Amino acid sequence: MPTVLRIGRHRFFFFSREDNEPPHIHVESAENAAKFWLRPVALEWAVGYNSKEIGQLRKLVEENSEFFLEKWYEYDQCR
Repeated sequence: MPTVLRIGRHRFFFFSREDNEPPHIHVESAENAAKFWLRPVALEWAVGYNSKEIGQLRKLVEENSEFFLEKWYEYDQCR
């Protein structure tokens, strides 16, 4: 479960064995969690976050999507 970025209380990561899914990023903050597709950025699901927090997370994902994609493909090539 490589963590690729931490912003404040948010941890952005992906699982190492998700071969059948397009590029995406998971976010956790305490007991809250969400998953965003990266192309285009879109919320797949969220648990525990309110709509304002989801909007803030989406903005963070959009701002860092190129970095997340780079890490996704970098990790994929190393396996």
